Amino acid sequence: MIETRSEYDSPWKDVLETYFTDFIAFFFSSIYADIDWSKGYEFLDNELQQIVRDAELGRRIADKLVKVWRNSGQQTWVLIHLELQNTNEDAFSERMFVYNYRLRDRYNLAIASLAVLGDDNPNWRPNTFNSELWGCRNDFRFPIVKLLDYGQDWAALEASSNPFAIVVMAHLKAKETRKDLGDRQRWKLILAKQLYQKGFERTDVINLLRFIDWVIQLPQDLEKSFWQEIYTYQEETNMPYITSLERIAKEEGLQQGLRDGVLANIDVVLEVKFGEAGLQLLPEIRAIESVETLQTILQTLRTANSLDEIRQLYTH
Repeated sequence: MIETRSEYDSPWKDVLETYFTDFIAFFFSSIYADIDWSKGYEFLDNELQQIVRDAELGRRIADKLVKVWRNSGQQTWVLIHLELQNTNEDAFSERMFVYNYRLRDRYNLAIASLAVLGDDNPNWRPNTFNSELWGCRNDFRFPIVKLLDYGQDWAALEASSNPFAIVVMAHLKAKETRKDLGDRQRWKLILAKQLYQKGFERTDVINLLRFIDWVIQLPQDLEKSFWQEIYTYQEETNMPYITSLERIAKEEGLQQGLRDGVLANIDVVLEVKFGEAGLQLLPEIRAIESVETLQTILQTLRTANSLDEIRQLYTH
């Protein structure tokens, strides 16, 4: 079974920021209809980071807070929560509740909390948080979408011109083909070709192909074969959006880019979980060249209870 990068939220964060309007239209159509898109929207990352830090809860890299305006003229904020890990999280609903009430309390604004669940369990659908003591009760409900559900109507995904149809297909096939490399390569090529067949502009093709390439990872030999087929297909269709020189540059920078990305995530998690003490560990960790070791550190940080657990991973 191939180890994939699909567990990381970074590519989702990128496409969400680039295609936020399409994201809302695809997953939450009724909300889309109530937003005045002519007034634009604004990402509020600093506000969300402050709330997460105050709440002392694990930050998901793809969480986004966005300011929008309703058709009524009222300003409101939308909290987008992407839960893409492969295991269920017992505290998920509580974390959604804490984010919501802390944002509302701090800024005195109505907050819409929305969740996208990308896990493998069709029965895990957390959308409520309830607490009660002596007649004092909290009932918090929030809309969710389950990516697995979209696989039940594959034809609708293929027919859609929304960029997130491609995103969902890539996400689902990344999970489905982890044990079959031949099928994995076949689907990566099918999805990549659909970008050209759907008539996306060059920039969109490159953005979405970057997402597909990230989540559907292949061994080096199959990866080279995949890109050769892409170049051939571009020549046949007279759409040379990506050149071999761009791909070579990507390969040369991939390892360093991956290392930088993992280090950035480690930086965030260290600060959130261990505060200043965690940040003091950064110089040691940044000296590590092995991407595999850094990925192990990042994975362990999610459940580590002490910094000693982390140090043991790279000291002997």
